[in-house]
Amino acid sequence: MISKLLPGLLIPFAGTSLGAACVLFMKRQLNNMVQRALTGFAAGVMVAASIWSLIIPAMEQSEGMGKLSFVPAVIGFWLGILFLLLLDSVIPHLHMHADKAEGPSSKLKRTTMMVLAVTLHNLPEGMAVGVVYAGLISGNTSVTSGGALALALGIAIQNFPEGAIISMPLHAEGKSRKGAFLDGVLSGAVEPVGALLTIFAAGFVIPAMPYLLSFAAGAMMYVVVEELIPEMSEGEHSNIGVVMFAVGFTLMMALDVALG
Repeated sequence: MISKLLPGLLIPFAGTSLGAACVLFMKRQLNNMVQRALTGFAAGVMVAASIWSLIIPAMEQSEGMGKLSFVPAVIGFWLGILFLLLLDSVIPHLHMHADKAEGPSSKLKRTTMMVLAVTLHNLPEGMAVGVVYAGLISGNTSVTSGGALALALGIAIQNFPEGAIISMPLHAEGKSRKGAFLDGVLSGAVEPVGALLTIFAAGFVIPAMPYLLSFAAGAMMYVVVEELIPEMSEGEHSNIGVVMFAVGFTLMMALDVALG
């Protein structure tokens, strides 16, 4: 069964890798306005995916609880927030355009900490894809193959510019083009790994599927609020980030409804 799902699990990783490949043929780094636009787009996709692909299905699976059907979604959401907060605190990483690293003090290279920041960002996305496909394997009626594909495609679309956003600054920091490309690919490799681990974990705790769905949503929302929104809003003309947020949100919403 896993072998049949593997192409779907690799779609987001392919998006990151193709984006990272931009460093191999683009001579100039993306300017700040373009980066803000792409970051806003990614944030919109992640928020819409959290709602339509994760939180709503989580509550639908708990509808037997009646008016308390929101409880598993609330608990799972908070667990996802706290999990990313923990990782954010214990792993040294450096966000784009930041001068000071976050997490514990470390002697890691600046470029290494930049890759770790993107890896932290990508982990919740891999978990989200994994838990949706786990629901598909379990035969859960609230998760459809179209909905799972919509989530994988939506994340892949927003991963393409993210791959470029990480690889090109790494090259500007002094990495060779090939090295920057490989680092960009490596940052996205956590997605299929996280997806597979989530699927295996869900196999043992299928009754906890609503919690796992909302857990992935909470983890993604943490990334959006802590990282993406500040990055898309910094500097002048921050409205471009808001407009692209709306584009990403509506695209992911449309994909989920049309394919789901």
